[in-house]
Amino acid sequence: MPIFKCPFPKIITYFYVAQKLKVNIKRIAIFGSTGSIGTQALEVIRANPQWFEVEILTAQTNDDLLVKQALEFKPNAVVIGDEAKYQKVKNALALTETKVFSGEAALEEVADFDTYDMMLAGIVGFAGLKPTLKAVQKGKVIGLANKETLVVAGDIVMQQAAENNATIIPVDSEHSAIFQCLVGEYKNPIEKIILTASGGPFLGKKPNFLVNVKRDHALQHPNWSMGAKISIDSATLMNKGLEMIEAKWLFDLKPEQVQVVIHPQSVIHSMVQFTDGSIKAQMGLPDMKLPIQYAMAFPKRIQNNFPRLDFRKYPVLGFEEPDVKTFRNLALATEALFKGGNVPCVLNAANEIAVWAFLRNRIGFLDMTAIVEKTMQNTAFIEKPTLQEYFDSDAEARNFAASLINL
Repeated sequence: MPIFKCPFPKIITYFYVAQKLKVNIKRIAIFGSTGSIGTQALEVIRANPQWFEVEILTAQTNDDLLVKQALEFKPNAVVIGDEAKYQKVKNALALTETKVFSGEAALEEVADFDTYDMMLAGIVGFAGLKPTLKAVQKGKVIGLANKETLVVAGDIVMQQAAENNATIIPVDSEHSAIFQCLVGEYKNPIEKIILTASGGPFLGKKPNFLVNVKRDHALQHPNWSMGAKISIDSATLMNKGLEMIEAKWLFDLKPEQVQVVIHPQSVIHSMVQFTDGSIKAQMGLPDMKLPIQYAMAFPKRIQNNFPRLDFRKYPVLGFEEPDVKTFRNLALATEALFKGGNVPCVLNAANEIAVWAFLRNRIGFLDMTAIVEKTMQNTAFIEKPTLQEYFDSDAEARNFAASLINL
């Protein structure tokens, strides 16, 4: 039975040294600062200037918001992924001391800086892998909101984290919940973890309804405020499937130790069952700022003004089995979890293409699952991929999925 590998000593040592030096402010590098995770992280930093300062900000295309953020938080460096917008950002920040970089390679370049204490990895999708891996190789503390990093190459990322003494603290609400449940339990074997899922906006619906679902309806999550891609993944239950794979690597579990239950209220964020049969759960209102703040402040818990859970407003907390016959993305992700190798990478690549097409009204809601399934069936299996083979599998799967949509 796996024993949770405690990542705490390095963090605790950091805070001990910080206290000795009377240095209390942690320097944060936010990769994906204009997205949902990044903007909420900046809300946390804005409310806690005594604890955090911004060292690096990055964005792919939203140059206007990136400039606005840079002018407020005064980072050492910013990266705009779209190279065509480099000059505009540079001109806008010309009177500041902020260094401006552009392009995909620049993400790895600034991830290699020594000037930040913690990376918040909030870039959506496969694009977040390379800079996150660079921070891992630097032995950094990483607040991981980019689940695709571990879905695609979890074996390599976790191995390099161990070799370089890097610490990964999950930011996803479910994995943060598990992490919190395991504090003080690192010598105690886990029997299983239970990931909760709201069921999304279409809980209880059948294929004859889902076939007519449009983009705007699918983006309306009942409990969480999230970006477009993760909202669609939540509607199809692919998000929960990706989280199963992420959990396997984060907590060193066997596939059969990862369970999903539908919990429509999103009050219990996830649970851990130990070998004595006892279960620990982490609860709270569905607000991403809480796991973001927890990851950035760990091992401290810092005061905030977030809304509090009132149990009197939740007389019933419900649980049920997921409908994997209707929401087959969860079944496909479970298949990828058990097969391993490059299959989760292929699953993720095909899903990113399918969601991209759905958000642009190129395909229907149920077509996303069909594209993922066909891509998994038609991409060569590699049992123990190298990092380059992961990149190659990603490209192969994207090309095949795109060919199904005539992109």
